[in-house]
Amino acid sequence: MTQETISAHSWRPRRFMVIVGHPDDADFGPAGTASAWIDAGSQGWLVCCTSGDAGGEDPEANPLGLAQAREEEQRRAAQVVGYEGVTFLHQPDGNLVNDLPLREMLVREIRTFKPDAVLAGDPEVVVHRGGGINHTDHRAAAMAAVDAVYPAARNPMTFPWLHRQGLPAHRVRRLYLMWSNQPDVWIDVSATVDRKIEALRDHESQLHDPAAVFERVRARMAEQGAVIGVAAAESYRLVVLDADPAEVEESSEVQEALAADESAPGSTGQAG
Repeated sequence: MTQETISAHSWRPRRFMVIVGHPDDADFGPAGTASAWIDAGSQGWLVCCTSGDAGGEDPEANPLGLAQAREEEQRRAAQVVGYEGVTFLHQPDGNLVNDLPLREMLVREIRTFKPDAVLAGDPEVVVHRGGGINHTDHRAAAMAAVDAVYPAARNPMTFPWLHRQGLPAHRVRRLYLMWSNQPDVWIDVSATVDRKIEALRDHESQLHDPAAVFERVRARMAEQGAVIGVAAAESYRLVVLDADPAEVEESSEVQEALAADESAPGSTGQAG
């Protein structure tokens, strides 16, 4: 596929959920997309698996105090983006594991909010293209998100007590995997670049050189934007699990029309 043939991805969910390992991951990740979708009428929810209690340089620091500070930073940033709310699962920072308890917590979140799409990391990325190791928590959160979406959240017999608590199975139709080495869709975020920077600015505890960070983030979005001929973009690896209801309805109508043609008097049911 040549650069000239790539178009901006235009599908937009009615409801979406972002699942990440740490506070600030969502703002370094899909904040531009989330802001753009919310501006267009979508509703979003953010889930942070940890509270970032190991995200510092001082071994004498109180991890509970740091976790509280980082949660407050993320809540402020989430308000900038426009999420309906944020859930912190309070798993151990630096020791996140894709285990059954984490998967159940994520399934509970998915069945509660009922998103059409989930945005998470790409669990297959260990080494980023061009260098850099993908944080172990990023990988664990990404794999847990994928496993929660499919098959757990949509399987009525997985965590059946959730069904009895009023949270029946829910089918997420699409997965958008960020920070992927295999992106295949690019979303135009030209109008929300500044919102993403503003959200990142709220993570004061993590920004030792804000100007340099913002410059790198803007440069990366401009690089992605060039792929589709816009000022700024964010890229994803897209996994479509289910067709949209409108697509299913349209397909059914086409099939019914074909069946009617084939059963019409004089029809052989064969192409001429």
